[in-house]
Amino acid sequence: MPLKGTGFSDGSEKRRQQLNMRIITNANIIMPDRMIANGTLWIADGKIVAIKEGYVAREAVDAAWSAAEWMDGQGLYLAPGFIDIHVHGGGGADFMDNTVAAFLTVAETHLCHGTTAMLPTTLTSEPEELLELFSVYELAREQNTVGSRFLGLHLEGPYFAMNQRGAQDPKYIRNPDPKEYIPILERYHPIISRWSAAPELPGALDFGRAVRSYGILLALAHTDAVYEEILPAVEVGYRLATHFYSGMSGMTRRNAYRYAGAIESCFLLDQVDVEIIADGVHLPEPFLRLIHKVKGTDKMILITDAMRAAGMPEGKSVLGSLRRGTEVIVEEGVAKLPDRSSFAGSVATADRLLRTMINQGGVSLPEAIQMMTVNPARLLGLDHQIGSIAVGMDADLVLFDDHINIQHSLIAGELRYSK
Repeated sequence: MPLKGTGFSDGSEKRRQQLNMRIITNANIIMPDRMIANGTLWIADGKIVAIKEGYVAREAVDAAWSAAEWMDGQGLYLAPGFIDIHVHGGGGADFMDNTVAAFLTVAETHLCHGTTAMLPTTLTSEPEELLELFSVYELAREQNTVGSRFLGLHLEGPYFAMNQRGAQDPKYIRNPDPKEYIPILERYHPIISRWSAAPELPGALDFGRAVRSYGILLALAHTDAVYEEILPAVEVGYRLATHFYSGMSGMTRRNAYRYAGAIESCFLLDQVDVEIIADGVHLPEPFLRLIHKVKGTDKMILITDAMRAAGMPEGKSVLGSLRRGTEVIVEEGVAKLPDRSSFAGSVATADRLLRTMINQGGVSLPEAIQMMTVNPARLLGLDHQIGSIAVGMDADLVLFDDHINIQHSLIAGELRYSK
C-alpha cells in the first residue's frame, strides 16, 4: 500500500511527474466482484497501483504521494472507462469522412460521455475509400491526445445479405472475395480489431477462417442466415452478433417447415455474445429484458452504433460520409430516413446506454457497467489491460453521479475531460 515509506524520498517532485502519480479518494469504486464505498485509488505511470477502502488524507501518505495530483471523488461512482466496440461518429463527424479532424472530433465527443476507448467503425464503401480510411486512421491515432483512445478499426461490411442491409448503401454490398480481403488482412491486420459479415454468403466461411487466422474478432451481421448456416459459422470463429435484432433474420418458413433465424440461433448458442444498441428505441424494454434473461450479463455488450448526430441537436443530418452519405432526420432520440419508414442510425452515447439498461432493462449498475467494460475488453482480448479496476490495469476511468452524468474521464491516469 503506497502510504508512508514508498521509497520516493529523493527528487519526489521529479519522480511524481515522471510517473504521472495521482490519487483519487472519497469515491465509490466499482470493481469486478464488489463495490468499495468511499474508497481510494492510486495511479502511477498510467497504471492502477493500489486500491484501499476508506478515505485517505494527504498527510497519511509519504512525501512523493503527497506531491501527487489529488482528486476528491466527492462521493461519485468510480468505474472503468467505457469501451464502445461499434461506433461510427458523433459531434457532427463520421469516420467515413476520411479526415483526421473527423476522427479526433468523434473521439473527443464520446469521451465527454464516458467512452475512454473505441473501435472506429466503417460503413460499406468503395474499396478505394476503405484503403484511404486505413491511412487516415493511422495518422489520427498518432494525433489523438485528447479524446477516447482508438483500439483498432471495426470493418462493418461490405459482405452483407442484401435483404438485411438496413441503412447500408446497396451499391457497395458484395460477397467476400479473397482477391479483396486477403491483401487487406496481410497489410492492415495490425490495425483491424474486428470485422462483421453475413456468414451465409458464398465464401463467407473461408473469409471467416482468414480473419480469425490474424486474431481479429469475427462477428455476424446484416444476415439472413438460418440455424443450419450459423452452426458452421460458429465453428470457424464467428463469435459476436452485431447490433443484435437489427439487420438479422428471425424465424422463417419454407413451405410447411419452420427455420430458426439468426436471432433464435444467437439466443441458443452459448458461443455467441450479443451486442445491443440499448438506446430504448432500437430495442424497447421487453427486448432488453428478454435478451438479459436468456443471454445473461456475461454475454451482453452495450454499443452506441452512433452516427455523426450523436451529441448534436436534433434535426437534419447525414448518415455516412459527407461526400457519399444519406440524408436523414434525427428526432425522438434516433436517426430516421426522411420518409420515416426506417431507423437510419443511433445517436446514443455510452451514458445513455447505461441509464437505459438500468431503468428499462432491469439490471443493476454493476451489471450495466460490466456490459460496457469487462465484456468488450474480454472479446477483444484486452481484459488484462483495460475494462476493470484492479491493480496493474490501465487507469482508464470515469467518475459519474447517481444519474450517470459523467463528471470526469481519465485515460492512463491523465485527466482528459471534466464537466
